[in-house]
Amino acid sequence: MTPAAHAPLDPLELSVWSSAVSMIAEEMGAVLVRGALSPNIRERRDASCALFDVDGRMVAQAAHIPVHLGALPEAVRAVREAGPAPGDVFLLNSPWQGGSHLPDLTMVEAIDDGQGRLAGFAVVRAHHADVGGMSPGSMPQGATELVQEGLILPPVRLERAGVPQEELVALILANVRTPEERRGDLAAQRAACEVGARGWRALLTRHGHDRLAAVASGLLDYAERRATARLAALEGAIGEAEDALEGDGVSDAEVRLRVRLSVSGGALHLDFTGTAPMVRGNVNCPMQVTRAAALFVLRALLPDDVPTNEGIARPIRITTPDDCCLAARAPVAVAAGNVEMSQRITDLLFAAFAAAGVDVPAQGQGTMNNVTFGGAGWTFYETLGGGQGASAHGPGPDAVHVGMSNTRNTPIESLERAYPIVIERYAVRRGSGGAGTHRGGDGVIRAYRVLAPCTVTLLTERRARAPRGAQGGADGAPGENLLNGVRLPAKCRRELVPGDVIELRTPGGGGWGPPPA
Repeated sequence: MTPAAHAPLDPLELSVWSSAVSMIAEEMGAVLVRGALSPNIRERRDASCALFDVDGRMVAQAAHIPVHLGALPEAVRAVREAGPAPGDVFLLNSPWQGGSHLPDLTMVEAIDDGQGRLAGFAVVRAHHADVGGMSPGSMPQGATELVQEGLILPPVRLERAGVPQEELVALILANVRTPEERRGDLAAQRAACEVGARGWRALLTRHGHDRLAAVASGLLDYAERRATARLAALEGAIGEAEDALEGDGVSDAEVRLRVRLSVSGGALHLDFTGTAPMVRGNVNCPMQVTRAAALFVLRALLPDDVPTNEGIARPIRITTPDDCCLAARAPVAVAAGNVEMSQRITDLLFAAFAAAGVDVPAQGQGTMNNVTFGGAGWTFYETLGGGQGASAHGPGPDAVHVGMSNTRNTPIESLERAYPIVIERYAVRRGSGGAGTHRGGDGVIRAYRVLAPCTVTLLTERRARAPRGAQGGADGAPGENLLNGVRLPAKCRRELVPGDVIELRTPGGGGWGPPPA
Protein backbone atom coordinates (compact mmCIF):
# COMPACT_ATOMS: atom_id res chain seq x y z
CA MET A 1 0.00 0.00 0.00
CA THR A 2 1.40 3.43 -0.90
CA PRO A 3 1.37 6.36 1.54
CA ALA A 4 -1.35 8.07 -0.51
CA ALA A 5 -3.65 5.09 0.05
CA HIS A 6 -3.83 5.81 3.79
CA ALA A 7 -6.55 8.07 5.16
CA PRO A 8 -5.28 11.45 6.42
CA LEU A 9 -4.22 11.51 10.05
CA ASP A 10 -6.89 12.79 12.39
CA PRO A 11 -5.95 15.35 15.08
CA LEU A 12 -5.49 12.72 17.79
CA GLU A 13 -3.21 10.62 15.58
CA LEU A 14 -1.20 13.71 14.66
CA SER A 15 -0.64 14.52 18.32
CA VAL A 16 0.33 10.96 19.22
CA TRP A 17 2.71 10.54 16.29
CA SER A 18 4.27 13.97 16.78
CA SER A 19 5.04 13.09 20.40
CA ALA A 20 6.35 9.65 19.42
CA VAL A 21 8.94 10.87 16.93
CA SER A 22 9.94 13.96 18.91
CA MET A 23 10.52 11.88 22.03
CA ILE A 24 12.91 9.64 20.10
CA ALA A 25 14.90 12.75 19.17
CA GLU A 26 14.81 13.96 22.78
CA GLU A 27 16.06 10.57 23.97
CA MET A 28 18.94 10.85 21.50
CA GLY A 29 19.85 14.15 23.13
CA ALA A 30 19.71 12.67 26.62
CA VAL A 31 22.10 9.87 25.65
CA LEU A 32 24.44 12.35 23.97
CA VAL A 33 24.85 14.66 26.97
CA ARG A 34 25.24 11.77 29.41
CA GLY A 35 28.02 10.22 27.35
CA ALA A 36 29.94 13.32 26.18
CA LEU A 37 33.31 14.21 27.71
CA SER A 38 33.49 17.93 26.96
CA PRO A 39 31.59 20.43 29.15
CA ASN A 40 30.49 22.16 25.95
CA ILE A 41 28.31 19.17 25.02
CA ARG A 42 27.78 17.56 28.42
CA GLU A 43 26.89 20.72 30.34
CA ARG A 44 26.02 23.40 27.79
CA ARG A 45 24.29 20.92 25.46
CA ASP A 46 25.60 22.62 22.34
CA ALA A 47 24.14 19.96 20.05
CA SER A 48 20.99 18.96 18.15
CA CYS A 49 19.38 15.62 17.38
CA ALA A 50 16.88 14.85 14.64
CA LEU A 51 15.15 12.06 12.74
CA PHE A 52 14.71 11.93 8.98
CA ASP A 53 12.62 9.59 6.88
CA VAL A 54 14.00 7.50 4.01
CA ASP A 55 13.37 10.39 1.58
CA GLY A 56 15.59 12.71 3.62
CA ARG A 57 12.77 14.79 5.14
CA MET A 58 13.25 16.04 8.71
CA VAL A 59 10.37 14.50 10.63
CA ALA A 60 11.39 15.69 14.10
CA GLN A 61 14.08 17.75 15.81
CA ALA A 62 14.45 17.88 19.56
CA ALA A 63 14.17 21.28 21.24
CA HIS A 64 17.89 21.95 20.97
CA ILE A 65 19.74 24.58 18.90
CA PRO A 66 17.75 26.85 16.52
CA VAL A 67 20.73 27.57 14.25
CA HIS A 68 20.79 23.85 13.36
CA LEU A 69 17.15 23.86 12.22
CA GLY A 70 17.67 24.75 8.60
CA ALA A 71 21.11 23.20 8.18
CA LEU A 72 20.49 19.57 9.12
CA PRO A 73 18.32 18.84 6.04
CA GLU A 74 21.20 20.04 3.85
CA ALA A 75 23.56 17.66 5.63
CA VAL A 76 21.25 14.70 5.06
CA ARG A 77 20.86 15.71 1.42
CA ALA A 78 24.66 15.63 1.02
CA VAL A 79 24.81 12.19 2.63
CA ARG A 80 22.07 10.85 0.34
CA GLU A 81 24.03 12.10 -2.66
CA ALA A 82 26.96 9.98 -1.41
CA GLY A 83 24.89 6.81 -1.87
CA PRO A 84 24.49 5.51 1.68
CA ALA A 85 23.93 1.80 2.29
CA PRO A 86 21.91 0.60 5.28
CA GLY A 87 24.12 0.68 8.36
CA ASP A 88 26.57 3.29 7.01
CA VAL A 89 27.53 6.10 9.39
CA PHE A 90 28.79 9.40 7.97
CA LEU A 91 30.59 12.38 9.48
CA LEU A 92 30.73 15.84 7.93
CA ASN A 93 31.31 19.49 8.74
CA SER A 94 31.89 21.15 5.36
CA PRO A 95 29.65 24.23 5.03
CA TRP A 96 29.51 23.56 1.30
CA GLN A 97 27.92 20.17 1.94
CA GLY A 98 25.40 20.78 4.68
CA GLY A 99 27.61 21.89 7.56
CA SER A 100 27.36 25.18 9.43
CA HIS A 101 30.88 25.88 10.71
CA LEU A 102 33.73 23.44 11.19
CA PRO A 103 33.47 22.76 14.97
CA ASP A 104 29.93 21.47 14.39
CA LEU A 105 30.55 17.82 13.51
CA THR A 106 27.44 16.16 12.09
CA MET A 107 27.02 12.40 12.37
CA VAL A 108 24.42 10.72 10.16
CA GLU A 109 23.43 7.06 10.51
CA ALA A 110 21.68 5.47 7.55
CA ILE A 111 19.15 3.36 9.46
CA ASP A 112 18.92 -0.32 8.57
CA ASP A 113 15.36 -1.59 9.00
CA GLY A 114 16.70 -4.96 10.19
CA GLN A 115 16.12 -6.59 6.80
CA GLY A 116 18.85 -4.86 4.85
CA ARG A 117 16.73 -1.95 3.61
CA LEU A 118 17.32 1.76 4.16
CA ALA A 119 14.64 3.10 6.52
CA GLY A 120 15.66 6.67 7.41
CA PHE A 121 18.41 8.70 9.05
CA ALA A 122 19.37 9.48 12.66
CA VAL A 123 21.35 12.72 12.90
CA VAL A 124 23.40 14.35 15.66
CA ARG A 125 25.20 17.67 15.26
CA ALA A 126 27.51 18.67 18.13
CA HIS A 127 29.94 21.54 18.60
CA HIS A 128 33.41 20.10 19.34
CA ALA A 129 35.82 22.21 21.37
CA ASP A 130 38.57 21.85 18.74
CA VAL A 131 38.87 20.59 15.17
CA GLY A 132 42.29 22.04 14.37
CA GLY A 133 42.98 25.24 12.48
CA MET A 134 45.00 28.36 13.20
CA SER A 135 43.99 28.86 16.83
CA PRO A 136 42.88 26.67 19.74
CA GLY A 137 39.15 26.00 19.73
CA SER A 138 38.76 26.39 15.95
CA MET A 139 36.84 29.68 16.31
CA PRO A 140 39.61 31.99 15.08
CA GLN A 141 39.43 35.74 14.78
CA GLY A 142 40.96 36.99 11.55
CA ALA A 143 40.57 33.85 9.42
CA THR A 144 40.09 34.68 5.75
CA GLU A 145 39.67 31.20 4.26
CA LEU A 146 38.04 28.03 5.49
CA VAL A 147 41.23 25.94 5.72
CA GLN A 148 42.44 28.23 8.54
CA GLU A 149 39.49 27.23 10.69
CA GLY A 150 40.14 23.51 10.99
CA LEU A 151 39.84 20.09 9.39
CA ILE A 152 37.23 20.08 6.60
CA LEU A 153 35.15 16.94 6.23
CA PRO A 154 32.83 16.31 3.29
CA PRO A 155 30.46 13.38 3.98
CA VAL A 156 32.87 10.54 4.83
CA ARG A 157 32.02 7.07 6.15
CA LEU A 158 32.91 6.47 9.79
CA GLU A 159 31.28 3.05 9.49
CA ARG A 160 30.61 1.04 6.37
CA ALA A 161 27.64 -1.29 6.85
CA GLY A 162 28.29 -1.19 10.58
CA VAL A 163 32.07 -1.78 10.35
CA PRO A 164 34.15 1.08 11.88
CA GLN A 165 36.70 2.72 9.58
CA GLU A 166 39.52 3.11 12.10
CA GLU A 167 41.91 4.78 9.64
CA LEU A 168 39.51 7.71 9.22
CA VAL A 169 39.12 8.12 12.97
CA ALA A 170 42.90 8.12 13.33
CA LEU A 171 43.18 10.80 10.64
CA ILE A 172 40.64 13.03 12.38
CA LEU A 173 42.23 12.65 15.81
CA ALA A 174 45.69 13.40 14.39
CA ASN A 175 44.45 16.84 13.28
CA VAL A 176 42.93 18.13 16.53
CA ARG A 177 44.49 19.50 19.72
CA THR A 178 42.46 17.38 22.15
CA PRO A 179 42.16 13.93 20.55
CA GLU A 180 40.92 11.97 23.57
CA GLU A 181 38.14 14.44 24.29
CA ARG A 182 37.16 14.36 20.63
CA ARG A 183 37.15 10.56 20.67
CA GLY A 184 34.82 10.59 23.66
CA ASP A 185 32.43 13.12 22.16
CA LEU A 186 32.31 11.21 18.87
CA ALA A 187 31.50 8.04 20.78
CA ALA A 188 28.64 9.86 22.51
CA GLN A 189 27.32 11.02 19.14
CA ARG A 190 27.51 7.45 17.88
CA ALA A 191 25.51 6.18 20.86
CA ALA A 192 22.89 8.87 20.30
CA CYS A 193 22.53 7.94 16.62
CA GLU A 194 22.05 4.29 17.60
CA VAL A 195 19.27 5.27 20.02
CA GLY A 196 17.54 7.16 17.21
CA ALA A 197 17.94 4.24 14.81
CA ARG A 198 16.59 1.80 17.40
CA GLY A 199 13.54 3.97 18.07
CA TRP A 200 12.80 4.40 14.37
CA ARG A 201 13.14 0.65 13.79
CA ALA A 202 10.68 -0.01 16.63
CA LEU A 203 8.10 2.15 14.87
CA LEU A 204 8.80 0.34 11.60
CA THR A 205 8.39 -3.07 13.20
CA ARG A 206 5.04 -2.10 14.63
CA HIS A 207 3.60 -0.13 11.71
CA GLY A 208 5.56 -0.93 8.53
CA HIS A 209 7.31 1.21 5.91
CA ASP A 210 4.16 2.42 4.16
CA ARG A 211 2.42 3.54 7.32
CA LEU A 212 5.51 5.33 8.60
CA ALA A 213 5.91 7.09 5.24
CA ALA A 214 2.29 8.22 5.44
CA VAL A 215 2.82 9.46 9.00
CA ALA A 216 5.92 11.44 7.99
CA SER A 217 4.00 13.07 5.14
CA GLY A 218 1.09 13.81 7.45
CA LEU A 219 3.27 15.47 10.09
CA LEU A 220 5.12 17.60 7.53
CA ASP A 221 1.91 18.60 5.77
CA TYR A 222 0.30 19.54 9.08
CA ALA A 223 3.22 21.77 10.09
CA GLU A 224 3.11 23.39 6.64
CA ARG A 225 -0.63 24.02 6.96
CA ARG A 226 -0.17 25.69 10.35
CA ALA A 227 2.68 27.87 9.07
CA THR A 228 0.71 28.80 5.94
CA ALA A 229 -2.35 29.64 8.01
CA ARG A 230 -0.32 31.97 10.23
CA LEU A 231 1.10 33.69 7.18
CA ALA A 232 -2.36 33.93 5.60
CA ALA A 233 -3.38 36.05 8.58
CA LEU A 234 -0.56 38.44 7.57
CA GLU A 235 -1.46 38.48 3.86
CA GLY A 236 -0.18 41.63 2.17
CA ALA A 237 2.24 42.52 4.96
CA ILE A 238 5.38 44.32 3.77
CA GLY A 239 8.30 45.39 5.91
CA GLU A 240 11.87 46.52 5.38
CA ALA A 241 14.79 46.65 7.80
CA GLU A 242 18.51 47.36 7.91
CA ASP A 243 21.17 46.38 10.40
CA ALA A 244 24.91 45.68 10.50
CA LEU A 245 27.63 43.59 12.07
CA GLU A 246 30.39 45.49 13.89
CA GLY A 247 33.22 44.41 11.62
CA ASP A 248 34.24 41.08 10.10
CA GLY A 249 37.17 40.28 12.39
CA VAL A 250 39.71 41.59 9.89
CA SER A 251 38.36 45.10 9.36
CA ASP A 252 36.31 47.34 11.67
CA ALA A 253 34.11 48.35 8.74
CA GLU A 254 30.47 47.45 9.35
CA VAL A 255 28.91 44.64 7.34
CA ARG A 256 25.56 45.97 6.17
CA LEU A 257 22.43 43.82 6.00
CA ARG A 258 19.14 44.68 4.37
CA VAL A 259 15.89 42.75 3.85
CA ARG A 260 12.51 43.35 2.27
CA LEU A 261 9.88 41.06 3.72
CA SER A 262 6.52 40.39 2.12
CA VAL A 263 3.73 37.90 2.69
CA SER A 264 1.63 36.79 -0.25
CA GLY A 265 -0.20 33.63 -1.21
CA GLY A 266 0.52 32.05 2.15
CA ALA A 267 4.30 32.35 1.60
CA LEU A 268 6.97 34.41 3.32
CA HIS A 269 9.23 36.15 0.80
CA LEU A 270 12.60 37.45 2.02
CA ASP A 271 14.67 39.53 -0.39
CA PHE A 272 18.16 40.37 0.89
CA THR A 273 19.08 42.60 -2.04
CA GLY A 274 21.30 45.39 -0.74
CA THR A 275 23.13 43.17 1.75
CA ALA A 276 26.93 43.29 1.71
CA PRO A 277 28.89 40.90 -0.52
CA MET A 278 31.13 38.24 0.99
CA VAL A 279 33.78 39.81 3.23
CA ARG A 280 37.39 38.87 4.06
CA GLY A 281 36.73 37.91 7.67
CA ASN A 282 34.81 34.88 8.89
CA VAL A 283 31.37 36.39 9.52
CA ASN A 284 30.07 35.05 6.19
CA CYS A 285 27.50 32.28 6.58
CA PRO A 286 26.31 29.54 4.20
CA MET A 287 22.76 29.71 2.88
CA GLN A 288 21.57 26.96 5.20
CA VAL A 289 22.34 29.17 8.21
CA THR A 290 20.36 32.03 6.65
CA ARG A 291 17.51 29.60 6.07
CA ALA A 292 17.75 28.41 9.67
CA ALA A 293 17.38 31.99 10.92
CA ALA A 294 14.34 32.53 8.73
CA LEU A 295 12.81 29.27 9.91
CA PHE A 296 13.43 30.20 13.55
CA VAL A 297 11.71 33.56 13.17
CA LEU A 298 8.68 31.96 11.51
CA ARG A 299 8.63 29.25 14.17
CA ALA A 300 8.61 31.94 16.86
CA LEU A 301 5.38 33.33 15.38
CA LEU A 302 3.64 29.94 15.58
CA PRO A 303 1.86 28.40 18.58
CA ASP A 304 3.82 25.98 20.75
CA ASP A 305 1.78 22.98 19.62
CA VAL A 306 3.07 23.10 16.05
CA PRO A 307 5.55 20.23 15.61
CA THR A 308 9.10 21.23 14.69
CA ASN A 309 9.85 19.59 11.36
CA GLU A 310 10.76 20.45 7.80
CA GLY A 311 7.18 21.34 6.91
CA ILE A 312 7.55 24.75 8.60
CA ALA A 313 10.21 25.73 6.06
CA ARG A 314 8.08 25.04 3.01
CA PRO A 315 6.40 28.48 2.80
CA ILE A 316 9.73 30.37 3.03
CA ARG A 317 11.20 31.91 -0.15
CA ILE A 318 14.66 33.49 0.05
CA THR A 319 16.41 35.71 -2.51
CA THR A 320 20.03 36.81 -2.17
CA PRO A 321 22.43 38.61 -4.53
CA ASP A 322 24.91 36.44 -6.41
CA ASP A 323 27.74 37.67 -4.20
CA CYS A 324 26.35 37.85 -0.68
CA CYS A 325 27.71 37.32 2.84
CA LEU A 326 24.47 35.44 3.64
CA ALA A 327 25.08 32.83 0.93
CA ALA A 328 28.79 32.16 1.34
CA ARG A 329 30.72 30.06 -1.14
CA ALA A 330 34.14 28.40 -1.01
CA PRO A 331 36.77 29.22 0.04
CA VAL A 332 35.64 31.94 2.50
CA ALA A 333 35.79 31.45 6.27
CA VAL A 334 32.51 31.04 8.17
CA ALA A 335 33.19 30.32 11.87
CA ALA A 336 31.63 33.55 13.14
CA GLY A 337 28.92 33.50 10.49
CA ASN A 338 27.20 30.56 12.14
CA VAL A 339 27.17 32.16 15.59
CA GLU A 340 27.08 35.94 15.04
CA MET A 341 25.71 36.53 11.54
CA SER A 342 22.83 34.16 12.32
CA GLN A 343 21.94 36.32 15.33
CA ARG A 344 21.97 39.47 13.23
CA ILE A 345 19.75 37.90 10.56
CA THR A 346 17.26 37.02 13.31
CA ASP A 347 17.25 40.61 14.60
CA LEU A 348 16.89 41.88 11.04
CA LEU A 349 13.87 39.70 10.28
CA PHE A 350 12.09 40.52 13.52
CA ALA A 351 12.66 44.21 12.76
CA ALA A 352 11.13 43.73 9.30
CA PHE A 353 8.11 42.01 10.84
CA ALA A 354 7.77 44.91 13.29
CA ALA A 355 7.89 47.36 10.36
CA ALA A 356 5.08 45.31 8.79
CA GLY A 357 2.93 45.84 11.88
CA VAL A 358 3.45 42.44 13.51
CA ASP A 359 3.70 42.38 17.31
CA VAL A 360 7.25 41.19 18.11
CA PRO A 361 9.50 41.78 21.14
CA ALA A 362 12.22 44.38 21.44
CA GLN A 363 15.68 43.21 20.45
CA GLY A 364 17.54 40.83 22.73
CA GLN A 365 21.30 40.79 23.21
CA GLY A 366 21.84 39.78 19.55
CA THR A 367 25.10 37.91 20.12
CA MET A 368 26.31 34.56 21.44
CA ASN A 369 29.34 36.14 23.18
CA ASN A 370 31.71 33.40 21.98
CA VAL A 371 34.76 32.92 24.18
CA THR A 372 37.40 30.26 23.48
CA PHE A 373 40.45 29.38 25.58
CA GLY A 374 43.21 26.99 24.59
CA GLY A 375 46.57 25.95 26.00
CA ALA A 376 48.88 22.95 26.04
CA GLY A 377 46.61 19.91 25.82
CA TRP A 378 43.30 21.66 26.47
CA THR A 379 40.65 23.81 24.80
CA PHE A 380 37.47 25.30 26.21
CA TYR A 381 34.60 27.02 24.39
CA GLU A 382 31.37 28.55 25.61
CA THR A 383 28.77 31.15 24.79
CA LEU A 384 27.19 33.46 27.33
CA GLY A 385 23.61 34.54 27.95
CA GLY A 386 22.39 38.11 28.09
CA GLY A 387 19.17 40.08 28.21
CA GLN A 388 16.08 39.18 26.21
CA GLY A 389 13.97 41.99 24.79
CA ALA A 390 10.76 42.96 26.53
CA SER A 391 7.41 42.58 24.80
CA ALA A 392 3.80 43.67 25.08
CA HIS A 393 3.26 40.72 27.40
CA GLY A 394 5.92 41.52 30.01
CA PRO A 395 9.57 42.22 30.82
CA GLY A 396 12.39 40.37 29.13
CA PRO A 397 14.09 37.63 31.16
CA ASP A 398 17.60 38.19 32.52
CA ALA A 399 20.73 36.18 31.73
CA VAL A 400 19.37 33.85 29.05
CA HIS A 401 20.54 32.68 25.66
CA VAL A 402 18.72 34.63 22.98
CA GLY A 403 17.77 33.95 19.37
CA MET A 404 19.73 31.30 17.51
CA SER A 405 21.44 29.97 20.64
CA ASN A 406 19.63 27.70 23.06
CA THR A 407 22.54 26.35 25.06
CA ARG A 408 22.81 26.16 28.81
CA ASN A 409 25.18 27.69 31.31
CA THR A 410 28.57 26.03 31.94
CA PRO A 411 28.62 25.36 35.71
CA ILE A 412 31.58 27.00 37.41
CA GLU A 413 32.45 23.76 39.20
CA SER A 414 32.61 21.81 35.94
CA LEU A 415 34.73 24.45 34.21
CA GLU A 416 37.23 24.85 37.06
CA ARG A 417 37.56 21.09 37.52
CA ALA A 418 38.40 20.52 33.85
CA TYR A 419 40.58 23.52 32.94
CA PRO A 420 43.21 25.86 34.46
CA ILE A 421 40.67 28.66 34.83
CA VAL A 422 39.08 30.25 37.88
CA ILE A 423 35.80 32.17 37.61
CA GLU A 424 36.36 35.31 39.66
CA ARG A 425 32.91 36.77 39.14
CA TYR A 426 29.65 35.57 37.66
CA ALA A 427 26.65 37.82 38.17
CA VAL A 428 23.64 39.42 36.56
CA ARG A 429 24.62 42.76 35.02
CA ARG A 430 22.02 44.82 36.85
CA GLY A 431 20.61 47.83 35.02
CA SER A 432 21.74 46.75 31.55
CA GLY A 433 18.21 46.11 30.29
CA GLY A 434 16.44 48.99 28.55
CA ALA A 435 13.79 50.93 30.46
CA GLY A 436 10.18 50.84 29.32
CA THR A 437 6.63 50.00 30.25
CA HIS A 438 8.17 46.54 30.33
CA ARG A 439 11.89 46.51 31.04
CA GLY A 440 14.40 44.56 28.93
CA GLY A 441 16.28 41.69 30.50
CA ASP A 442 19.70 42.23 32.05
CA GLY A 443 22.91 40.71 30.72
CA VAL A 444 25.61 38.91 32.72
CA ILE A 445 29.14 39.59 33.93
CA ARG A 446 31.61 36.70 33.76
CA ALA A 447 35.28 37.08 34.67
CA TYR A 448 37.87 34.35 33.98
CA ARG A 449 41.30 34.29 35.64
CA VAL A 450 43.67 31.97 33.76
CA LEU A 451 46.16 29.83 35.68
CA ALA A 452 48.31 28.74 32.73
CA PRO A 453 49.60 30.32 29.52
CA CYS A 454 46.89 30.17 26.85
CA THR A 455 45.21 31.86 23.93
CA VAL A 456 41.80 33.48 24.22
CA THR A 457 39.60 34.30 21.22
CA LEU A 458 36.51 36.50 21.42
CA LEU A 459 33.85 36.62 18.72
CA THR A 460 31.17 38.97 19.99
CA GLU A 461 28.68 41.58 18.80
CA ARG A 462 26.51 44.39 20.11
CA ARG A 463 29.54 46.11 21.64
CA ALA A 464 28.80 49.34 19.76
CA ARG A 465 25.25 48.94 18.40
CA ALA A 466 22.92 48.57 21.37
CA PRO A 467 19.92 46.19 21.23
CA ARG A 468 17.00 48.40 20.24
CA GLY A 469 13.88 49.00 22.28
CA ALA A 470 10.37 48.79 20.80
CA GLN A 471 7.28 50.99 20.92
CA GLY A 472 9.11 53.78 22.76
CA GLY A 473 11.19 51.51 25.01
CA ALA A 474 14.84 52.37 25.69
CA ASP A 475 17.73 50.46 24.15
CA GLY A 476 19.60 47.86 26.16
CA ALA A 477 23.20 48.51 27.21
CA PRO A 478 25.82 47.30 24.72
CA GLY A 479 28.31 44.69 25.86
CA GLU A 480 31.95 45.10 26.85
CA ASN A 481 35.06 42.90 26.68
CA LEU A 482 37.94 43.59 29.08
CA LEU A 483 41.46 42.22 29.63
CA ASN A 484 42.79 43.20 33.06
CA GLY A 485 40.34 46.10 33.03
CA VAL A 486 41.34 47.39 29.57
CA ARG A 487 38.68 47.31 26.88
CA LEU A 488 39.11 44.85 24.00
CA PRO A 489 37.62 44.86 20.50
CA ALA A 490 34.44 42.88 19.83
CA LYS A 491 36.47 40.32 17.87
CA CYS A 492 40.04 39.63 18.90
CA ARG A 493 42.64 37.03 19.89
CA ARG A 494 45.12 37.53 22.73
CA GLU A 495 47.94 35.54 24.34
CA LEU A 496 47.45 35.31 28.11
CA VAL A 497 49.82 34.64 31.01
CA PRO A 498 48.87 33.22 34.41
CA GLY A 499 46.92 35.78 36.42
CA ASP A 500 45.35 37.57 33.45
CA VAL A 501 41.61 38.23 33.79
CA ILE A 502 39.22 38.25 30.85
CA GLU A 503 35.85 39.80 31.67
CA LEU A 504 32.76 39.80 29.45
CA ARG A 505 29.80 42.06 30.19
CA THR A 506 26.99 40.94 27.91
CA PRO A 507 24.31 43.21 26.43
CA GLY A 508 20.93 43.85 27.98
CA GLY A 509 17.67 43.55 26.06
CA GLY A 510 15.65 46.45 24.75
CA GLY A 511 12.64 47.80 26.68
CA TRP A 512 9.07 47.79 25.37
CA GLY A 513 6.76 50.79 25.54
CA PRO A 514 7.47 54.23 27.01
CA PRO A 515 8.98 54.17 30.49
CA PRO A 516 6.66 55.12 33.39
CA ALA A 517 6.63 58.83 34.15
